[in-house]
Amino acid sequence: MPQNPPHPVELDEYDRKIIAAVLADGRVTVTALAEKVGLSKTPCQVRLKRLIDHGVIRGFTALVDSAKLGMDHIAFTEVKLSNTRDEALREFNAGVQRIPEIEECHMIASSFDYLLKVRTSDIRRYRTVLGEKISSLPHVAHTSTFVAMETVKE
Repeated sequence: MPQNPPHPVELDEYDRKIIAAVLADGRVTVTALAEKVGLSKTPCQVRLKRLIDHGVIRGFTALVDSAKLGMDHIAFTEVKLSNTRDEALREFNAGVQRIPEIEECHMIASSFDYLLKVRTSDIRRYRTVLGEKISSLPHVAHTSTFVAMETVKE
């Protein structure tokens, strides 16, 4: 079950500049970061650590070209559950975490309960993931699929 979000962390102009800079380049050195945001190295490092410690910056990751990995088939799957009580939602959420092909999972306020972003190598692999994994998740009553023809912005 979703938890209430923590209170927002107060951010100033420098914090926002730090966030923007690491979003643009997660491998930026602290020295280069300090230069970009207009601080000396130590205060910049302290601010960066505070943003990480408070969970504003949750981590650093690499962006990969999925097409070059042969994983450029994207489908969005609507999922309607047969039960939406807290325990059923927790069971479904836990199951989603175990399916690597599901890149994103969002609980939706709509005629369906969840929207999944699923990345596979092709439509045949997607069909297998849908039939053997997604449809077997706890409390799944119905699914509907939308296949992306082109990614314009990610």
